[in-house]
Amino acid sequence: MELRWYWSRAFLMHPAILWPMMIIYLPGTVYGYYWYQDQLVKTWNEHPHWQIVFVPDSPTASLWFALGVLWLWVSPYRQGANRWIRGLRGVIEALGVVTSVKYGIWATAIILAGYSQGTPLDWASWMLMIGHTAMAICALLYARFFRFGLAALAGAAVWTFLNDAVDYTFGVYPYLPEELDPHLTAVCVFTVALTALSVLAAWAARFLPADAKTPIPS
Repeated sequence: MELRWYWSRAFLMHPAILWPMMIIYLPGTVYGYYWYQDQLVKTWNEHPHWQIVFVPDSPTASLWFALGVLWLWVSPYRQGANRWIRGLRGVIEALGVVTSVKYGIWATAIILAGYSQGTPLDWASWMLMIGHTAMAICALLYARFFRFGLAALAGAAVWTFLNDAVDYTFGVYPYLPEELDPHLTAVCVFTVALTALSVLAAWAARFLPADAKTPIPS
């Protein structure tokens, strides 16, 4: 059996893989929102209420991705689907890939940056790095099975850049290790650059592989 079989559609879309993935992703997403509870409450009490949707970055990313994979599993693409449903599905898929890549890498990089400045690495830090790195890898592996188009990808890009703007303009970015507080400008620049790279990675993962050449159903 060739190694590449392990990232083939036959392997990754098999129920023996998808069931454990959903069992991990869905409760993990719920826990992610719980993990943000203090910042959500603080944002609700001290900021305009509309800003709260920009707070829980990672769990919302995993939610989009889980919905995209679940939709692909239970309802594969077919000819003749309603264009509005296709459009909604494409946006969910694109958001799932872009934001999972972005926040998967971001969280791991920020934890390691904090460590380089003196923040200790405990078991929770290791679990967060493993989980977030897996988010990014899964998004890139499954992107070629999705059928989002360039318009959906552009929409996901706009939303993610908007999220960055709101985070660092109004101070609702995820809590950082204290050691990184003096380097907030550098964190902001890194975050915006990572958004651009994540959009590029999503484009490459979706459109470059041979099995992504199937035309988008009309």
